[in-house]
Amino acid sequence: MANEFKSGFVTVVGLPNVGKSTLINRCVGQKVAIISQKPQTTRQKILGIRTTDETQIIFVDTPGIHTPRTKLGEYMVNSANESVRDADIAVFVTAAGRDVTDKEREIVENIKAEGIPAILVINKVDAVAKDTIPEKIVAFNEMMDFAATVPLSAKTGSGVKFLLAEIEKLLPEGPEFYDGDTVTDVNERVMASEIIREKMLNLLDKEIPHGTAVEIIDFKEEPGIVNIQATIYCEKDSHKGIIIGKKGEMLKRIGAKARVDIEEMVEKKVFLELWVKVKDDWRNNNYLMKSFGYDSQE
Repeated sequence: MANEFKSGFVTVVGLPNVGKSTLINRCVGQKVAIISQKPQTTRQKILGIRTTDETQIIFVDTPGIHTPRTKLGEYMVNSANESVRDADIAVFVTAAGRDVTDKEREIVENIKAEGIPAILVINKVDAVAKDTIPEKIVAFNEMMDFAATVPLSAKTGSGVKFLLAEIEKLLPEGPEFYDGDTVTDVNERVMASEIIREKMLNLLDKEIPHGTAVEIIDFKEEPGIVNIQATIYCEKDSHKGIIIGKKGEMLKRIGAKARVDIEEMVEKKVFLELWVKVKDDWRNNNYLMKSFGYDSQE
């Protein structure tokens, strides 16, 4: 008798900037989530889907769990915690070379409370001395009986195949939830807005990109070309000036870098127009958050 097909939802959780999105992109085999060196890059749940002949792993990329200072931050943390409640398996990611934090202890307790199998991932092992890793593994396994512990580097891919093998062992029998060629639940319009936001995160300094949102005003596909009009919202007039830059140079750089990635995604030429508008304190405005795709849960 042939082996039964196995599938399940695998929520990837951890603090901001521990490499959750990079890890999911690596597991799926292509970019489905934006990445940057700045914390709190991911704002909402994004699915990355890996399908083989025997299994379908549906990774749930979640915002980094932190102490929120805005309603957007509260939304992000709630989104991550809900994803753990809905998961078949949790993958808890921590970064090598960092001390264990109280917030990480809290995340582990939340996973334990759900009673689901969990895998501990020690990421960024390529950036630290190997003799520092065992101490962290022991510290976390004293908190919870993890089903497996996998040191790896999402950046280089080292160790990722071992993580996938451990996940496959824990998957329940189940259906193919998505077509085999589907790699994410995010449509091209939303992905385009995320790509624009990623370029701002990578090009702009300090807190400015965290106070931005991107709204796609028009996404029109024509033979051989996609015409996109998008508005970047920020919270202050001074931030608007920085995003636009001297003689519009920064906005041109953001647009040029975003266009390259969007063209790769849609496999067509892209004409991209960007505008910048100010929406004061939008991260604490339920109506504006919802209009930008972040439902405030209230």
